Amino acid sequence: MNLLLVIIAVVAIVLLVVGGVQQSLSFLLWVGLVLLILAAIAFLLRVITGRRA
Repeated sequence: MNLLLVIIAVVAIVLLVVGGVQQSLSFLLWVGLVLLILAAIAFLLRVITGRRA
């Protein structure tokens, strides 16, 4: 599960950078934000529940 969260976070950061650099691909900025929020929520749920899935 940790590897999945790291991969999602890296993809989100890459999409945020690409979306910020290229104005025509601004939808990637939103995709990156959504993925980053989902990764943060999944991480917080794992920390709060104490699960190691």
